[in-house]
Amino acid sequence: MPNEFLPYLWVLAAYAIGSISTAILTCKIMGLPDPRTVGSKNPGATNVLRHGGKKAAFFTLSGDVLKGLVPVLIARQLGLDSFWVMLTGLAAFLGHVYPAYFRFRGGKGVATAIGAYVGIHWLAGLLAIAIWLVIAKVVKISSLAALIANFTAPLIFYLVTHNLSITLGITVIVLVIFWRHRSNIKNMIEGTEHRIGPKQ
Repeated sequence: MPNEFLPYLWVLAAYAIGSISTAILTCKIMGLPDPRTVGSKNPGATNVLRHGGKKAAFFTLSGDVLKGLVPVLIARQLGLDSFWVMLTGLAAFLGHVYPAYFRFRGGKGVATAIGAYVGIHWLAGLLAIAIWLVIAKVVKISSLAALIANFTAPLIFYLVTHNLSITLGITVIVLVIFWRHRSNIKNMIEGTEHRIGPKQ
């Protein structure tokens, strides 16, 4: 296989990997309702937590993070440059959000984005995670914490990497995440967004 085709093929492979729905597979294996049919109908860890419990949510979250992380790490091992590494992370993320296997109807992408962030640059990724956790602890609203952490991600990546192409790729991810969270934003404005912790 000519080396010049390797980056293109791996980006396509990353999209295919990202398209695997951890939430749907986890719920099917554990005999739980399809997450697309209950609650927010979002195939993500938060919806699985509400309707399937902590164990199912842990497997879902872990799988979603790994979908973003592992393809990027492999891209690095293949010797791809930073531009193609970034595109690999973006492709895995877009696979999760718009999966070819599920009529392009996927999750909101936060966990897969975090995995990609860490793979692209571990320090910038960990800083984004730290912001996410701190905000979640303070405001007790998972979606708000995710949005704030991602909103800061392009600036964090630019300050850490000084790489414009990486920063632009991260910005695309963030814009898609905000688009996918538009119903959550509406709920927050109306004061009806779910909070972290036991239902009141």
